[in-house]
Order: sequence, then structure tokens, then C-alpha cells
Amino acid sequence: MPIPEFLPYRRKKSRFGVFMVAFVVLVIAGLLLYQIPYIHRRASWRLDIAYTYVRMLLNPAHKLPTPEQLPTPAVEVQSAGGPPTASPEPSPTPLPSPTPMRTATPTLVPTPIPGVVQLPPPAYDEARDKQDVNNCGPATLALYLRFFGWSGNQHDIAKIIKPESDDRNVNVDEITYYVRNYSGWLNAEFRVGGTPERLKEILAAGIPVMIEESFTVDRKYWPEDDLWAGHYLLITGYDDANQVFTAHDSELGPNQKILYDDLNAKWQSFNRVYIMVYPPDMEPVIQSILGDDWDNDLNRQHALEAAEQETQDNPQNAFAWFNLGTNLTYFERYSEAASAYDTARTLGLPQRMLRYQFGPFIAYFHSMRTDDLLTLTKYALEISRTSEEAMLWRGWAFYRQGDKGTALKYFRDALRIHPDYEEARLAIETVQNN
Repeated sequence: MPIPEFLPYRRKKSRFGVFMVAFVVLVIAGLLLYQIPYIHRRASWRLDIAYTYVRMLLNPAHKLPTPEQLPTPAVEVQSAGGPPTASPEPSPTPLPSPTPMRTATPTLVPTPIPGVVQLPPPAYDEARDKQDVNNCGPATLALYLRFFGWSGNQHDIAKIIKPESDDRNVNVDEITYYVRNYSGWLNAEFRVGGTPERLKEILAAGIPVMIEESFTVDRKYWPEDDLWAGHYLLITGYDDANQVFTAHDSELGPNQKILYDDLNAKWQSFNRVYIMVYPPDMEPVIQSILGDDWDNDLNRQHALEAAEQETQDNPQNAFAWFNLGTNLTYFERYSEAASAYDTARTLGLPQRMLRYQFGPFIAYFHSMRTDDLLTLTKYALEISRTSEEAMLWRGWAFYRQGDKGTALKYFRDALRIHPDYEEARLAIETVQNN
């Protein structure tokens, strides 16, 4: 009997069906494996890097946008004797009443510090302690806590303050929150406007210090990447003779030597913030070292004056103007802050700047410059598509324009990235109740 002419077609069709079934099985298996935390951590960032590169290739973000209106940089800095009262975290909802200023009551008389201090370094295991992707905050904090005998790791911390692996940033408020609520017995404070001398004083008292500074990444993550990023360091020692600090770097490893001047220059871009973790019985020592800076308002006033002086000493320094805006925002001097941020943007800021610091969002919102807020939050999300802070303030911009639906979408997106993000939860409640 002759073979039917259509049999080859049926064989091809059968082979194609087998191929499709195998493909579907592989996809399902891959998705199931991707849910395993270890595999997810190892694979997700590689997929995200590829996605980011392609996305930025097709739709380049270019440089951080400059303001449409010309900046008016003149700022009058108020005297340290009477700083304006402010809430530390301004928000678009009615602000709480300010807390009374705390008066520092140092109990110890400072003594001259030695020329060399090297604290015992926390135990470091590269396999365990080298930072996971975008995890320098939790990784550095884990080393800091281990100095005091804590036994956890960076992933324990990230589960609480950075539950979404795509979240690119952990800010200082989140770090101090973790210490106060999850470390068990330690306390934490942060201040701004630090100096190398202040770091040395804290180290000489036997306490490491964590700072945030700028960092040059080792590869381009998109075609026009300017390679600038933020990074945390744990400072564990200093040497006056050689003018170097000793630091633990969660990316480069322990015992890194950094020149005083180099650290101070890179530190400026983050308002010279410094974080102190310590046992409660060491608080009098910290108070004694900080003096007036123990009071948050006075500390901000000092930082404001230092930033204003730096804008005069070097008017072309964009970071000095940015810090001026940030410290003015703390005191709710939003129009002046917006003007300082305008100058910083005109001089030129790094592409990732708004991944880490959000003062411009607050200042532009409260000075009724909604178009600027929309422009900057759009850009911030192009650079860091999972920035919950940019989502939050973009939502407020749409709310101000009367678009409650879009506002709620951004608030919910922010809460999805960070389920414990209280500001996003309050924003949703505010919009739903008004």
C-alpha cells in the first residue's frame, strides 16, 4: 500500500509538539527554581542588569535634568543660637508638633586623642560578608554589629529593611531603625556635617563609625553610565602620621587604607553623614564627644552653616549646594532649599544622586513646584526603577494635580517594593480619606 503523502508533515508536526512540551516544562522548572532564595539572589541581579542595559539603550536617561527656571542662590543662614523648629522627616501630610530640643549633658571631660587608633576588626569571611548586589548597607551594618558580638549576617538585615532584592538603596534612617529594633541591645544615632576629626574622636573612644560616601563602580550598567554611586564604609582606625583611615569595605574587603583628604572629599556628597552604633552605657561618652551636635537641630544648624561656607569657598561645587538644600529642607525652608537644589542641578549632579537622597522631592513639593517634582521623580525611576521614595513623591505630585487614581498606583507600587514603608501606607490612607 502506498505511503500517504501527508505523513512527513505529520512527523514534523509531532516533533514540533514534543519540542513545545519540553520548552514549557523547562520554563516551569526554571520558574520554580527561581523561587529558591539562593538561586533567586544569584540570578535576579543578572537578569536585572541585562534588562537595565537594554532599557537604557532603547530609551537613554542622559544627565540629571537641569531646572527650567534660573536659580537664585542667595541664602541667608540663621544663627546657631535659634534654629527654626522642624520635624526631621517632612511629609505632605500635616506635620506633627516638633519635639522639644534635648540639651546635651556630657558627663565626661574629653581628653586629647592618640595619634594612632586601630580597633579590633570584626571577623570577616568573604563568602559570607562580601556584599550581595546592591546590599552594601546591610552588609556594612552586619560587620558593625558583629564588632559588638552580634551573630547575624547581611541577609538577616536585608529581610527587614530591604526585603525586595531590586531595592537599590538603604538610607540611614532604616539602618538606625534596624539597630534600635532588631539588634537586641544596641542603640544607634546618626548625625550630619561630620569632619575627619570627629571620626577620630569616636574611634578613640573605642567605637567604629559607619559613613556613606561616593564610589566609582567598575563597569557601565547602561551606555551613558557616569559610574558614580553611593557606598557605605565602616571606619575602624586612623593613623595621623600617614594621614589614613582604616575601613572595612563590603565590596573591596577589610583593612582598606583611605587618605583623610580623599575620604573627606567623597564623604561630602552625602552631607558627611555618620552613624554611631553603641551599647547604651556608652551614650554619655557619645554625648561628650558630640557636644552641641548631640542635639539634632543644632547639629543641622552647624551642617547648614558649613555647607553655606563651602558654597562661598567653591561656588562651582554642586555637592555643596545640594547639602545646603538638604539642610534647609530639614528646617522647612523649602523655597530657599529649592533654589539651592536648582543651583546644584545647574552645575551638574551624578545620575544616581536621587537614588540615595530625596530632599529635592520634598523641597519642590512644598514650594509648589510640581512640574519639577514630576520631572525629577520620572528621571529617578528611569535610573532606579524600584525606588520606593521616588514612587512616593511622584504619587504626591499626581495627587496635587488632582489625579488620585495615579497617585494611589504609585503609593501602592512603593508599598509593594517595601511592605513596611510607613510613609506609603499613610499616603494611601490620606488619599482614600480625602
